[in-house]
Order: sequence, then C-alpha cells, then structure tokens
Amino acid sequence: MIKVGTCGFTYKHFSVFDALEVQQTFYDEVSESTLRNWRSKAPEALEFTVKALQVITHPASSPTYKRMKRFEGNRENFGFFRQNEDVMRALETTLSEAKLLGAKVIVFQTPESFRPTEENLRNLREFASVLDRSFTYAWEPRGKEWDSYKGLKNLFDELGFVHVVDPFRRASVTERKYYRLHGLGKGEVNYRYEYTDDDLRRLLEIVKRDSDAYVMFNNVYSFDDAKRFKEMVKSA
Repeated sequence: MIKVGTCGFTYKHFSVFDALEVQQTFYDEVSESTLRNWRSKAPEALEFTVKALQVITHPASSPTYKRMKRFEGNRENFGFFRQNEDVMRALETTLSEAKLLGAKVIVFQTPESFRPTEENLRNLREFASVLDRSFTYAWEPRGKEWDSYKGLKNLFDELGFVHVVDPFRRASVTERKYYRLHGLGKGEVNYRYEYTDDDLRRLLEIVKRDSDAYVMFNNVYSFDDAKRFKEMVKSA
C-alpha cells in the first residue's frame, strides 16, 4: 500500500492524508495531553509516524537543540545511538509518545557527521539489539559517506530497519520503503523547492514499483505537493 503524507502537520492535514510524520517529537518531549488531543481529533484511519527524539541521533552541538526545553540530561551523552542513560531515556520517551498516538513506525534521522566509523557502527548495532520490535524502525542516514559504504544493504538487513531515502537522491536498499522528500537541488535538502507536475510524475514511476511505501513530503509546499501526488496515485 502507498501512503502519502507530510513531515509536520496542522489540523487541516488530518482529513487529507493517509499518514503524517510527527516532527515535534524530534525536537523535544511532547506532553501527553497534546498527543492525546492529536489522536482524538484525527480520523481513526490516519496513521501517525514518529520522528525519534534528537537525543538519540544528534550530538549536543547540533543547532536543533535550541528548540529543546523539556528534556534534561548530560549533553555529553547525547547522540549517535550511544549506550547510556540519557539516550535510553530518550528512546523510552519516543516509544511512549508513539504508543499514545498508536504509531507503528519510528523514524531515526542522523546528521552527516554520523559517519560509518567502527565506533558508530558498534553503537548502532548495540542500540538496535535492545529495541522493542513491536514497532517498525526506519533510518535516514545523511551524507555521501553512506552512499559509498559497501556494506549498507547488509547493515540494514542486520539491523532490521527500513532504509529512509529521498528517492530523487538515492535508492533504498530495503524492500519496504519510507521516502522523505526534501526538495530538489544541491545538497541534502532544499526545503523551499516546490515540486512540478513533471517531478511528481517521475516520483509516481518510482513508487509504482513498491508494494509497501510511505511517501512523506518535507518541504515548505508539502501540503499542496503531497495533495497533488496523492491524487496522482489515486488515478494511476
């Protein structure tokens, strides 16, 4: 099944899309009342996916921490899937939030500074070994070093993760797909890009090969772009 949605949302998204990726859960803890409110206002068929708390994936030097107000810990422990109290507590926070939303998929996104070093790979494997497998885990490794890493498919098979990619930039190495579309242009992201109809037709040709895929738009024009693409999928 192809599920189309956006990364981030407002209430108007609830009646339009199949799935929505929660971004607030990446930046900080989200209150139980907020999560319950989203779930109660959303249609039963709407699926939430949850972007994991940045404490798991990003070091404290990341500028994204400017938005963190609630979660407290030793910032030297933060990021890169390190096995320590703070990262494990961040994981528990993410899973608790996912349960309140009825979410099945947890998304990890690592920065370009997370490279395929021996230490990082060891931490990643150890982290994956303790995960609650009642959830599906999807991981977006950013950076060109992962593109040239020859063991990427074997690594994803070993971890049991879904490979998250922008399909205009790279191909997924896993059977299940989770696409995050960050706009076209140089670099990893170009959030101000608005997809053309030709772009979306190209995307449809990619997605048509998949039996199980999330297609999540993560750009300024995500609502309109995702809505147009969903209509294309429906009429294909």
